[in-house]
Amino acid sequence: MTRHPGLRLRPATRQDIPQLSLWDLDPDVIASTTDDPDAELAFEGLEWEAEIDGQTDVYRYYIALLDERPVGAMLVIDPHLEHTHYWGEIEPGLRALDIWIGHPDDRGKGVGVAMMELAISMCFADCSVKAIVIDPLASNGRAHAFYQRLGFRPEGRRMFGDDDCLVHRLTREAWQSRTLTTRA
Repeated sequence: MTRHPGLRLRPATRQDIPQLSLWDLDPDVIASTTDDPDAELAFEGLEWEAEIDGQTDVYRYYIALLDERPVGAMLVIDPHLEHTHYWGEIEPGLRALDIWIGHPDDRGKGVGVAMMELAISMCFADCSVKAIVIDPLASNGRAHAFYQRLGFRPEGRRMFGDDDCLVHRLTREAWQSRTLTTRA
């Protein structure tokens, strides 16, 4: 059971653009998206209007609400079908997640765990999804520990553009095993 029963995910809309743009400026969010010490935005070059308007079943943003207050965002994609081919050649039957907690006051309180649990359950509700992949920066040890506590296992380092990342994977079997263990 989540420590945040008032947390839910809903699809992002144009009304969320000011909040997403504000979170883009947060130093911790920036640090989780790039190793560039001069970066001033978390998602440099991204146009939120185009991102939100371009959402499909393959590429969708979600806003995390805690008691109806926006606390974070998530991106859920099918990396095999996604139009930018960010993940390159990758097998079907996967989902890729990105997560960020928007305000420092909401970090370190289990909000990210609750968000991930909701997103993982949502992804695996589709029987064709066999695993979830993530790509935290190789330099972000806190993110590695966070994902590994959720059952993700490192697969290896990989460059995504200029970003040196440590790809992790959570299989359906590992998630089901973890879910059964936590219920017992």
